[in-house]
Amino acid sequence: MKIAISGAGIAGPTLAYWLSRSGHDPVLIETAPQLRTGGYLIDFWGVGYAIAERMGLADAIQRAGYGIEQVRLVDGRGRKTGGFAVSPFRRVFDGRYISLPRGELARLIYEAVGDDVETVFGDRITVIEQSDEGVEVVLEHGGHREFDLVIGADGIHSTVRSLVFGTDPTFQRQLGYWVAAFESDGYRPRDELVYLAHGRPGRVVARFAQRNDKTLFLFIVSDDQLTAAETADGTGVRRALRQVFGDDGWECPAILAALDRAEDLYFDRVSQIKIDRWSQGRVALVGDAASCVSLLAGEGTGLAMLQAYVLAGELDRSGGEHGQAFRRYEQLVRPLIEGKQESARAFAGVLAPRTSVGLWTRNRVSRLLNIPALAAWAIRREFRDDIELPDYAMQRKSGGLQP
Repeated sequence: MKIAISGAGIAGPTLAYWLSRSGHDPVLIETAPQLRTGGYLIDFWGVGYAIAERMGLADAIQRAGYGIEQVRLVDGRGRKTGGFAVSPFRRVFDGRYISLPRGELARLIYEAVGDDVETVFGDRITVIEQSDEGVEVVLEHGGHREFDLVIGADGIHSTVRSLVFGTDPTFQRQLGYWVAAFESDGYRPRDELVYLAHGRPGRVVARFAQRNDKTLFLFIVSDDQLTAAETADGTGVRRALRQVFGDDGWECPAILAALDRAEDLYFDRVSQIKIDRWSQGRVALVGDAASCVSLLAGEGTGLAMLQAYVLAGELDRSGGEHGQAFRRYEQLVRPLIEGKQESARAFAGVLAPRTSVGLWTRNRVSRLLNIPALAAWAIRREFRDDIELPDYAMQRKSGGLQP
């Protein structure tokens, strides 16, 4: 089948990789003029890592990533108030745990797709018309095209979801926080392989030293301190962040100065997507477009890869009977996703507690993760993926690595 995939982030290229290896003809359609690189740091493990292994990408991901040694929580004077070693995570997951920029993972997946798949950059789907025979789409710049299926892999603000499923505001569940991220060159000090975070009630600022003398900064702010009116444009966001963090001590003055010089600033609400069904007719959703768990959940990229892999596998297994494949895909994956969403709603308040008591408690509890047995128990309880990864025939066709 000829299958349009809207979005060339994580889920889209993963889906294109597996579809092309099972005999389909996917076409990636991406609004950006070129592949997006860089971006905020993600932790990568679990089902996503297993799928990356099946794609033969594990070694490249390890080279592109960072083996973070420590998470360190500090007060306004830079004194350590909490934190933990990261090594227990790697032990629990047998070394299959790494942190890397989201854009680097996207690049590696896209390069694995290679020239087998057509990519249309700088365009987007504006109209979707379904019939019994197929789907006609209208591209903003590329005119009309015909496909057998259309897959929305275009993120939390999915255009495909809006066109086919509507714009019901209840689809997007706000978790009560905003997040901002940017990179800076030449920032000092640097603490190699240490993730540092400073928190006050309802807000956190963190930094991580990357290669090539770059530093990544992350802000998390509760929505009672940052309103939508203050964040209408890039200038407003920077002004609002300066107002919120201007008196917070630690390195905040230097970080805000770096923010003023930054060319690119990622900014969005911390949200989840909850929708009753992930398909309608010949259109289906994957990744954040279907079921964003939120940026703060920590495993969104791996879950997006899982959805893409299972959707491609079920299309292959069903012999192209898309209705059957869509239903089976959702039955297999939705229970795991909904469990992760529930955990993420609780975890947001742990990362950025809204009260002084909550902040004090978070700092003290974080120290318990330095007890090896307790850390191993907590990691297995909170971060395991309760799903058996299917072994589809397309895996054997691809020549990817066995798990």
